[in-house]
Amino acid sequence: MRRNRDELAKMRRAGRVVAEMHEVTRATARPGVTTASIDQAAREVLERRGAKSNFLNYGNPPFPAVICTSLNSMIVHGIPGPQVLEEGDILSIDCGAIIEGYHGDAAYTMAIGEVSADAKRLLEVTEASLFAGIDQMKVGNRLHEIGRAVQSVAEAAGFSVVREYVGHAIGTAMHEQPQVPNYWPGSPGPTMKAGNVFAVEPMVNLGRAATRVLDDQWSVVTADGSLSAHFEHTIAVTDDGPQIFTIP
Repeated sequence: MRRNRDELAKMRRAGRVVAEMHEVTRATARPGVTTASIDQAAREVLERRGAKSNFLNYGNPPFPAVICTSLNSMIVHGIPGPQVLEEGDILSIDCGAIIEGYHGDAAYTMAIGEVSADAKRLLEVTEASLFAGIDQMKVGNRLHEIGRAVQSVAEAAGFSVVREYVGHAIGTAMHEQPQVPNYWPGSPGPTMKAGNVFAVEPMVNLGRAATRVLDDQWSVVTADGSLSAHFEHTIAVTDDGPQIFTIP
């Protein structure tokens, strides 16, 4: 769907709230802190900005928090709670916000203190793969070139790309069609037009791509226990190139 100028402005406002949630959660996350306390910091941003959460009570069973906190081998959808961060962890934080019915959604992965060289490289490559995908978001390009670019960067570094979980169009719902896979699915997909908005979100594993879901029915981990990283932005396709909404 193509969004008009007013819709895009609302999505940009939602994106700025998400960017602030990133800033605050990044400042809160350190050794000795619980993931529940990071969620609380994010809740305070939403309240301060008069925004709604698009994560809280989403799905079945209802998601119980306003952010996802996924540690180490957890890929996505980790539930904040009493777990304490430790030196050497990597932590993925996924945040969302709604302003006047329009959604923003973005994620990042950070090091908690000093981390291994492999972990550091995984974070760098996963973020680079996201921006390689964003570079493809130009009027007239085909949608699945995003995934081809992501896959190329990740696999060139010797990592694997998660296939069961993908990016998506976004607007008046957090998850809209079409999906945006982080790999080349075999066909180029629809042509991108000015006003299209997508959440692009590479999930990249240090080991194999296979995943499994924990008993809480939310948390997704690597099947082989290897580290995983996740980066995401909400981006509009414009006549002047891609415009990232989820940055300050």
